[in-house]
Amino acid sequence: MTYVITQPCVDLKDRACIDECPVDCIYEGPRKMYINPDECVDCGACEPVCPVEAIFYEDSLPDEWSGYLTADRDVFAATGAPGGASTTDPLPRDHPIVEGEPVKAG
Repeated sequence: MTYVITQPCVDLKDRACIDECPVDCIYEGPRKMYINPDECVDCGACEPVCPVEAIFYEDSLPDEWSGYLTADRDVFAATGAPGGASTTDPLPRDHPIVEGEPVKAG
């Protein structure tokens, strides 16, 4: 099981979740943050600090955002487990689900 970052994060990327993550498993994409499901230890530290309530435990993921679980898994299936977000560059591109989201004004 893992936590998932969903649609409210798209184009916001507050990054408070990164500061709280004790295992450095939250990676930055161009428009959204991604949790590596193979590195997440299910501690939940990221969830309460998200200002837009975009982070959900996999079993509590709203149906409308179920594709974001697939997005996080697919991103890391393609790149593997880099071994910590702070030691890697931001992801070069977002998952197609995220790329297809309308750009939020801000």
